[in-house]
Amino acid sequence: MPTSTPTKVILRSPLSVECLRIQAVFPKGFATPFWRNVVLAGLGVAAFYKWAPAPGEDVYLTRWIAMYTKPEEYWLNINATHTALSQESSDQSLLFRDAKQPAVHRLRYPQRFEQHSPFLAPVGLTVSTRDVESHVASLIQISFVLDDRLSFSLQSFIHEMISFSLPFLLIPLVAAALPNVDFDRMGNVALVGAFAGLDLFQNNSVAFDAASSTLFSRDADGALTRIASTNTGGRILAGCALSDSFYFAGLFTSINGVPAVNVASYTPSSNTVAALGSNGPNGEVDTVFCDATGKKVWVGGGFSSPASAVAVWDLDSRTWQQPPFGGLAGAQAKVVSITTNSSDDSLFFAGSFVTRFGSSRVLNGTNNPNIPASSGATPFSSSLVPIPLSAPQIQGSPSSSTSGFSDISNILCPSEPEGPGNSWFAADGSEAVITVRTFAFMSVSGLRLGNTFQSDHGTTSFSVTTIPDNGIQNLQFVDPITGENRTCSNPCPLSTDSSVLYQDFLFPNPLAITGVQIKLSGFTGSSAGLHMLQLLSSGAFASSVDDNNGISCFAPNPSNTTRTGSWAAKVANTGIAGTVQTVLVSSVPVGTSASSGPSFTWVPYVSAAGNYDIYLLVPGCTNFQDCAERTSVKVVVFPGEDLPPNVMTISQQNTDDASVLIYSGPILPSSPDFVTTITMSLADDPTGNGQGGRFEIVADRVQLTLRSANIDGTSSGNTTSTTVGGQRGFGFLEWPRSLSISADGTSSLPNSSITAHDALGFEVLNGIGGLAGLTPAPTSISAVAHHSSGTIFFGGNFTLTAGSASGASNILAFRNGALSVLPDGGLNGVVTSLVLDGDLLFVGGSFRDTRSGTTGGRLRGLALYDVAKNTWSALGAGVNGDVSALGLFGGRLQVVGSFTQIESLQSGLGINAGGLATWDINSARWVNSGGFTAGRMTLVANGTSSLQYVAGNVGASRKFGASGMIMLQNGEDGVPRVSPIATDLGQSTTGSAASVASAVSNRRRLHARTTPWSHIGRLFARQTSSGSSLVPLPAAPEAPAPAVLAGSFWENGDKEVTVVGGNFTFVQSGSETLSQGVAIYDPESGSLTGLTGTQLDGTVRAILIDGDKLYVGGQFTMSGSNVNALAVYDLANNQWDINGLQPLQGASGSAAVVRSITKSSSSSANIIVAGSFAQAGSLRCPGICALDINSKQWNNLGSGVQGEVASIVYAGDSQDILFAGGSLALSDNTPGNVLQYAFNTSSWTVVGSASGLPGPVTAIEVNDRNASSVFAAGQADGAPFLSYWDGQNWSALDSTLTGSTTIAQLAMVPLQDTHSGQGVIQPDRMLMVSGSLVDRTFGNVSSALYDGQTIIPYIVASSPTGSSGSVSSLFRSFATFSFQQRRFLAVGVVILISIAIAAGVVFLIALIGILWTLFSRKDDKLKYEAEEEEDDSTHRRPSSLLEHINAATRTTILGSSPYQDYSGEKDDDKARSEQDPFGADASNFARAETPSDAMGGILQEETSRPAHARYSFDGTGEGELPISAGAELEVLDDRDPAWWYARDLKTGREGVVPAAYLY
Repeated sequence: MPTSTPTKVILRSPLSVECLRIQAVFPKGFATPFWRNVVLAGLGVAAFYKWAPAPGEDVYLTRWIAMYTKPEEYWLNINATHTALSQESSDQSLLFRDAKQPAVHRLRYPQRFEQHSPFLAPVGLTVSTRDVESHVASLIQISFVLDDRLSFSLQSFIHEMISFSLPFLLIPLVAAALPNVDFDRMGNVALVGAFAGLDLFQNNSVAFDAASSTLFSRDADGALTRIASTNTGGRILAGCALSDSFYFAGLFTSINGVPAVNVASYTPSSNTVAALGSNGPNGEVDTVFCDATGKKVWVGGGFSSPASAVAVWDLDSRTWQQPPFGGLAGAQAKVVSITTNSSDDSLFFAGSFVTRFGSSRVLNGTNNPNIPASSGATPFSSSLVPIPLSAPQIQGSPSSSTSGFSDISNILCPSEPEGPGNSWFAADGSEAVITVRTFAFMSVSGLRLGNTFQSDHGTTSFSVTTIPDNGIQNLQFVDPITGENRTCSNPCPLSTDSSVLYQDFLFPNPLAITGVQIKLSGFTGSSAGLHMLQLLSSGAFASSVDDNNGISCFAPNPSNTTRTGSWAAKVANTGIAGTVQTVLVSSVPVGTSASSGPSFTWVPYVSAAGNYDIYLLVPGCTNFQDCAERTSVKVVVFPGEDLPPNVMTISQQNTDDASVLIYSGPILPSSPDFVTTITMSLADDPTGNGQGGRFEIVADRVQLTLRSANIDGTSSGNTTSTTVGGQRGFGFLEWPRSLSISADGTSSLPNSSITAHDALGFEVLNGIGGLAGLTPAPTSISAVAHHSSGTIFFGGNFTLTAGSASGASNILAFRNGALSVLPDGGLNGVVTSLVLDGDLLFVGGSFRDTRSGTTGGRLRGLALYDVAKNTWSALGAGVNGDVSALGLFGGRLQVVGSFTQIESLQSGLGINAGGLATWDINSARWVNSGGFTAGRMTLVANGTSSLQYVAGNVGASRKFGASGMIMLQNGEDGVPRVSPIATDLGQSTTGSAASVASAVSNRRRLHARTTPWSHIGRLFARQTSSGSSLVPLPAAPEAPAPAVLAGSFWENGDKEVTVVGGNFTFVQSGSETLSQGVAIYDPESGSLTGLTGTQLDGTVRAILIDGDKLYVGGQFTMSGSNVNALAVYDLANNQWDINGLQPLQGASGSAAVVRSITKSSSSSANIIVAGSFAQAGSLRCPGICALDINSKQWNNLGSGVQGEVASIVYAGDSQDILFAGGSLALSDNTPGNVLQYAFNTSSWTVVGSASGLPGPVTAIEVNDRNASSVFAAGQADGAPFLSYWDGQNWSALDSTLTGSTTIAQLAMVPLQDTHSGQGVIQPDRMLMVSGSLVDRTFGNVSSALYDGQTIIPYIVASSPTGSSGSVSSLFRSFATFSFQQRRFLAVGVVILISIAIAAGVVFLIALIGILWTLFSRKDDKLKYEAEEEEDDSTHRRPSSLLEHINAATRTTILGSSPYQDYSGEKDDDKARSEQDPFGADASNFARAETPSDAMGGILQEETSRPAHARYSFDGTGEGELPISAGAELEVLDDRDPAWWYARDLKTGREGVVPAAYLY
């Protein structure tokens, strides 16, 4: 306590009588640092409690400052307005200045208004135009006036602007902001219905036209926002992002009414669309590539200006330019893909065009004079240099023993005519096998065989098997008699005509093999035999290992090499038995310059002039285990005299063996005057970091592949005039960024521009059969993707009939310098798009399976190729249409095209997808795309930030795509946060799926129909109770699958999930079983789970969860049971709980329908089931019945009712009043469409009079359980009504709902703010009206808010086909909540109040302490007593127990005697004050030290000593210790001279005793 009663200390000596001295000692006061600190700490705690912001809030100081300053939005709006006005002024100036004279277009007639309709409302719908009449009239009047005052060009421009603006003037104005519903106050909130997409209502919506193309932005959640639309007939086909703009292109003439030809840009920061200069592409643009490095935008397509097929927009100069290669021509002269290689240092162009390198020219060169002529050879095959072979590399078995004919090596390179020593015979009477092996890989084009014409010997047929693949090869040859080209396999014929010296047999393409095995299966006479055997190279060759450069047959000299620097041999094991790979390597320090580093030069022997491809063979670093040391090299090719050298840089860091094209073009033959050389040295800028500070350069082989000899000149001796043409390719061009030359690609490109990857185009042209193969089919390469391994994947519309990839179609790989066939021969349809994600290649197009049909038709428009595993797999079962484009965004694959559904592996299941679908790569399943479209989508591209862009010809679109369900939460600026269901629900596909064209057509025909809801059927079955004349429930929207009609939240362990029901089908993840009707949705994982066991057959319309029991109602049955319209499921045990449940039965000729399942807290043992039925089991209970949850027995509520029930709600704090709405009557036939049931009296009554409501009720709601505030909605005579019950009467409420409106639910929702409505609804809430609504002002909406006076559109929804959707219900996780809003005082006021409260608390504490001290001093009167007996100890002890306890407490704190020494002089105040730190000083009663200072005494070491009692002491006073003479004691404190504090060792008791009594 801060104050206490003064302590009286009476000191007396047992040996003498003294005058009594009494001193009052007062405790410490409040003016000390301790209490000051306490007060400050209290203020700090109070201030922190008041000022500390709540989670997610700004600090109070920030908000307090914000109260007295302009908000940020205020200045942003001012700046935006200023910028917009400035831009508008500038635009107007530019438009007027640059306006050109267009065709005359005058707007004279108001009929134009009838061609436009806001918010998807059909033409003919009554829409008020009072707000726009004056503006329209003014515009038309201005139009007439300007006709006479302005120039013709300005008149035309203004008329066009007025024409474009008029349709938008029809859109009525509404409040800029939607009502701010407080969804969070209701817990988790879900909105369900029959829709595929929805959006919050906006007053600037524009109807979509499927004849034009629309561009959308797509945020990280997939929500779509419309940006712009083209002119009618326009298309947006491609786009890319650069800097702060998105560039898009296609075929159009305007965007949002702004002239823009085929290419435009969109700037998100200003939300503006602009044309890209003038003189842009004059035809369709199919691809756009944004070059951030060069600050350029490349476009490709089918146009001729500013260049053929390719054009470049320069961002700095803002002008259109030609590409550096001048354009492309040939075939369709069209570029449809522009991408980069994996290192971003080259551009890939693909499409339908022909590339030409070099030019046709006549080369005069000397051919090999030693090659003898033969009619069995061609000029092409005669130009191929034979591979040098030695005797150990050839074996013949069985061999003849005839002298001169037994050595097989005689035929390798015979120098004399056929005969002994120059021919070989097989053993008589048997087939022979000749094996040639080099034990190293070589490029072989075929073989040359010369027959023996010795008597009784000769070969007639043979076959060739290659090593190491052991495959029997097909051979091509020229018939020496007819000169015709022929093919053969097993066997092949060998001429026996002695005039045919030899025959050349060629493989379809050069093969990399280590040997061949020739089987001589047919012969004449005794045995087979040969005169000549040679393996033909692909053209020419040179190896870095000199031993492999032997002299070839008929060659004057072998290939050879030269080198500088230090080179050493290195051997790798190829993994093939008996086969090794030997190369030369040179190691140089990192940092060595190219000029001072080593070099290696190959000098191949070239037999004849022609067009050659030169390949550098680079062994993979894996086999040699030197990947870390590898770097890049520079290669220079000198092809011939007067031909320019070719220089390029090659990386040697490949892991696998690679064959890199380093030159393609004419080559002169080797002669004494010139030889072709290929020189390799360290690159000028080597790549890699080396290992141990060193680089390693590898030299293996160069291989020359002859493409054409084309010898058409005349020979004079050994000199031949040879004409060689430029190399040609199809559909592909690589253009390095570093290439600085200028060229004209429409005619020919220089050979110096050829890259290794250009061989792809050469191979494709050869594979399709040359230029002749380009007609009549529209052959094209449409998509290219470069894998990090160096492999190029390309797809399109092609089929190869020749070459190494013969038989492949539509997709191929280009790796190691050659085409490579993907598994199963490719795909059976056109490929339009390729996207790589690591080793996963996603393929889109119009195919359905692989070429060989190995997937069973599951690749419908989509396929996945695993690069590492070399396998195809499906994405589900694909889509039901063609795929136009693919995109990667956020770990998901976006798919766009002309499809309407996602196919499923399960028969009969489809998921709606109007041209846009999303595949989650990690979970390998289809997920919600986020937005909704209905139409043909053509573009998907990533933006520069978190945006993505999509475009297409759509008939309808919504920002959010969701198959029947969304979650709602409070958002920013009063706009709710919408979270669509993550996994789409599906529907049965037993019927034929509607095509996009028909969907769009239906959407457009909607404007010509009488009512916008003529496509909608019934929500409730038409039923009447037998014997009654009740009006059936009104018509309402159908629920076409997928539709969600009801739901509830369930606490499943530690998380809350959503259970929904409706008309839908799905397959849960990891299962192949179809689930339908009911789903459990986990918002955290986005997964759907079905109910185990038998599935419901029908539609679910009501759901209730009571504990772990799920009650499901609707219009359904269950196979194998008598379930009808109602079922019970045990969620805890995952099984149906229908044993003992008696089925519901409909009226005669009608099916039972349950529309409501509820539970009242007043009747907790029963479930209330309502709908359209006649009886439950054997109990007659029309419309509404109670189910006992324990016994599953049906019971009537009171005397029951008649008719059909559409909706049930409760009133009263304990839900003791039930309201039922529908088409109803009491059991005595008293009609009343709203009935009231009281649980306490078990009685039914009609709410109001029978005439109070005009017709049957479809929805009812009680305002905050107030039985005197009830809303009811329904339909009467084809018109909707909304009524209010005030406890006495029904009153009709004014609304703008009209037409075929059907209201499915009324729900009172709280607001975050208040509304100004003065009607029957409080300002802190609104009535949400949901269903299929038609507002005479705003058209079709799905949910609206009613404030008691005005219907405010809130949500618009669309069906999968683009027509209007419907909302069936909104449900929440909180059973009850308060509508009252929390109010907060201003920050400044809160601070002042906090300070006042803190100050008041401190003052109150101080006041209490002061009063306590005063009253204690008043009661403590000083008494003086004179003592006669100095040994009367009872008069020398403390006078009270309280005083003793105070003294003992002080002793405990300070470690000193509880009593002061008063044996000295009375005036020795100073000494006493020093002994008692709690004593009063000379000037006041405050303590000299604070308690915290005094705590040091506690730490002092306590001491005690033994003692004995000299006398007995009765100790009857308070705090005294009774002792007997001789007793053993322990003195605990002896610092007071008169009284000591001691403990009796025998009894353990403690107390004070006279000090003189002890010794």
